[in-house]
Amino acid sequence: MTRTHTVAGRLRSVMDALGLDLPVAFAGWDGSRSGSADGPTLVVRHPRALRRLVWQPNQLGLGRAWVAGEVAVEGDLYETLRRLDPVLTGDPIDPPKITGGLMRDLVALGALGRQPAPPAEEAQLAGSRHSLRRDRRAISHHYDVGNDFYRLVLGESMVYSCAYWRSSDEDYTLADAQRDKLELICRKLGLRPGMRLLDVGCGWGSLAIHAAREHGVDVLGLTISQEQADLARKRVAEAGLTGHVEIRLQDYREVDDGPFDAVSSVGMAEHVGASEYAGYAAILFRQLRRGGRLLNHQIAERTQPAPTRRPARTRLPAPSFIQAYVFPDGELAPLGTTVNLLEAAGFEVRDVESLREHYARTLRAWVANLEANWAEAVRLTTPGRARVWRLYMAGSAVSFDAGRIGVNQILAVKPRLDGGSALPPTRDWLS
Repeated sequence: MTRTHTVAGRLRSVMDALGLDLPVAFAGWDGSRSGSADGPTLVVRHPRALRRLVWQPNQLGLGRAWVAGEVAVEGDLYETLRRLDPVLTGDPIDPPKITGGLMRDLVALGALGRQPAPPAEEAQLAGSRHSLRRDRRAISHHYDVGNDFYRLVLGESMVYSCAYWRSSDEDYTLADAQRDKLELICRKLGLRPGMRLLDVGCGWGSLAIHAAREHGVDVLGLTISQEQADLARKRVAEAGLTGHVEIRLQDYREVDDGPFDAVSSVGMAEHVGASEYAGYAAILFRQLRRGGRLLNHQIAERTQPAPTRRPARTRLPAPSFIQAYVFPDGELAPLGTTVNLLEAAGFEVRDVESLREHYARTLRAWVANLEANWAEAVRLTTPGRARVWRLYMAGSAVSFDAGRIGVNQILAVKPRLDGGSALPPTRDWLS
C-alpha cells in the first residue's frame, strides 16, 4: 500500500484540500503515519472526526472531535497547539472545491455523510442573550461542573482566576501565588477594619474570606452558580466568619445594598457581554460611596496594530470552541474599551496592571493538576468534560504566551464631590 493510500496519507491530502495546513504529523486508526516523527502527532482515531471537519473546517470541528475522543495528541500538547494556532485562530475557510481526488479520499476515509451530533458537553442555551435567565444557565454550564472537580484543578485555594506569582522558587506554590493575588487586591482596594466590600462574582468565597479574615471587613459576595454558593457558605462557616461574610445567590443587576466602601469584580466581567457593559459599570458606580474604589480584574482581547489588522470580513467568523464548550455567551473586549466604559460611568481610572504572563503560568499549573488527577477528574464529570478543560486551559496558556489575549487589574475610584480621589499621591503603598 502506498503512503497516499494509507489513512494517514489520505488524511494529509484531505487536510490540504480543506485548506487546513496543519504543521504536525498524522497517525490514522489503521496504525499508519505521515510526517516527521520529531514533533507532535495528531492521532485520528475514528472516521467521524473527518466528517466533523468536512462540515466545520475550523477550530469548532476539530474541538468537537477532541471532546468526543475521536482525535488525540501524541507529544507535547502546548507545542501542538502552538503549531496549530495560526490555523485555529485564522479567518473562516472557504468551502473546498470537490475534485475527483478529494472525493476518492473522502469516500475511502468514510468522511462523507450526515453531520454528526455535537458531543453532549456542548452548551445549548435558549432565550434572549444576557437575560437574567440565560446568564444563569450559561454560568451553570461552566461552574456547576462539580466542586470536587474544581478542587482537583484549582487546588485547595479554590481561586479560579489569574494568580500573582511573586517568586520563581520551586517551593513557591500555586496556593502561595493565589494567596498573594488575593492580598494584592485587598491592598489595592485599601481595605480597613469596618469597611463594607461588595464582591461581584465571588466564586467559592476565597476573596471574601481572605478580606474578612485578614482585613476585618464585612463582605457581600454574589454568585449565580448554586454549587459555588453552597460551597462558599460552607467555607465561610468553617472559617468562623458567618457574621462578617454573606454569600448570596443573586445577579449583580439585582443588588441594591449600597453604598459599599469597595467593590471587587475578579474574572466576572468577561461574562457580562458588550451590550450590557455600560449598565454593569453604572451599577457598580452606584453601589460605591464617594471615594470608594473598584478593582476590576478582567481578561482582555488584544487590539491588532493597524498595519497588520485584517481587512473587514464579508462572512461571519468561525464558531469558537471556547464559546461552544467553555464560556457560552462570554465576550472579551480590548483594555481601552473597558477603560472608556468605566470612565463613561463616572469612574476615574487610577492604575492598570497587566498580569498576562502570570495567567499563562497559572493555566499551566491547573493543567498539571488536571493531568495528575486525570482518572478522578473523568470519574467526577465525563471523559468529554475533562478533555474540554484540558484543551481550553492549555490553549488559553498558548494564547496568553502569544500576547493575543491579556488580563488586567484596573483600579478605579468614584471621585468625591470636590473631585478628590482619596488615594495616596504615589504607588509606594503597593510595594
